[in-house]
Amino acid sequence: MTAYSYEAIDAQGQTLQGVVDADSAKMARNLLRSRALVPLTVQALVAESGADADRAGGGLRRAPRVFRATQLAIWTRQLAGLVQAGLPLEKALSSLSQEAEGLSERDLVAALRAEVNAGALFSRALSRYPREFSPVYIGVVAAGEQSGRLGMVLERLADDLEEQYNLRNKLVSAALYPAIVSIVAVLIVLFLMAYVVPQVAQVFGNSKRALPLLTVVMLEVSRFVRDYGWMLAAGLVAGGALIRLILARPAMRIRFDAMWLTLPILGRLSRTYNAARFASTLAMLAASGVPILKALQAATETLSNQALRLDAQDAGVLVREGAPLASALSQKKRFPPMLSLFARLGEQTGQLPAMLQRAAVQLSNEVQRRAMRLATLLEPLLIVVMGLVVMLIVLAVLLPIIELNQLVR
Repeated sequence: MTAYSYEAIDAQGQTLQGVVDADSAKMARNLLRSRALVPLTVQALVAESGADADRAGGGLRRAPRVFRATQLAIWTRQLAGLVQAGLPLEKALSSLSQEAEGLSERDLVAALRAEVNAGALFSRALSRYPREFSPVYIGVVAAGEQSGRLGMVLERLADDLEEQYNLRNKLVSAALYPAIVSIVAVLIVLFLMAYVVPQVAQVFGNSKRALPLLTVVMLEVSRFVRDYGWMLAAGLVAGGALIRLILARPAMRIRFDAMWLTLPILGRLSRTYNAARFASTLAMLAASGVPILKALQAATETLSNQALRLDAQDAGVLVREGAPLASALSQKKRFPPMLSLFARLGEQTGQLPAMLQRAAVQLSNEVQRRAMRLATLLEPLLIVVMGLVVMLIVLAVLLPIIELNQLVR
């Protein structure tokens, strides 16, 4: 069956909207007429096949994303609660479709319900919408279906989504204030150099006295900003585009990411952040019953740093050849030693998922501490740098005035 969204008129002349399941659009219209409704529009929410959807761009695949990070976590937790309460999956999806806040969310959940109602596995239905559900999400759901513990697995998945969102949100919050201060400082300096300093040049331009060196330097810088500022901005944009093109090549991206990991502060922060996501995902998949090799492969996809991803793939090869997980991770020096330590403890005690989760928590806490410490150091540093630049500009303006006053006296 396929889910169809409809708009129809009832016997009282009111316009109704909803979703029905039918084998074709014609059957959907007949079903609406049997309910004493006059169909106005009937549109399929699910493409007839994956190939047809790709060719036609049909269904919801080409549409903008329906779920943001927080919405996906909330929706997953709601679905987990309904399933754990004993409600069949099809009924749970139907309930969530009726309670959906937006039209796009309602259509997406109705399409999933239609797939499940037609006999498809829930993970199979989710895989038709890769923009909404990541391979890790689909893999965890598939493991829950195979183990018969879908409700518990969905609850754990919601916890993991919330933890990842909270970690990312704290990092963004830590970087927000320094970014705002930097932007404001650049705008103020550009205004002073492009407007205030030229006014000084006009005032003292007719003077035959030599201007102070600082004033001369500021005037030259101001002239350069006014005459060639647009060229500088265009060069920066072109340079950024060129860098993106270069980093689009896999080999160059791996080299760049490897170099990034060697930076004193940002490199260690990136390494710890990626390791925390990797450990958290691996712990969740292992606890859900996913085989360790598949869990490693899925957790590797969560690594944004390509050099670390390559190391994780090599570790997966070693595990496939029979090496313990801790031994495979310890051979990759880019991963924090804490990760291999907790993996070894988990293998020795038979509690690998719990130990990996503990490692993920400690790594996440370390990321937050380092990010807050870096933001705490950057805030006064940026203010001091901004103050020094503004002070130099003000001195460049005041020095000629002071010399003129001394000359008058």
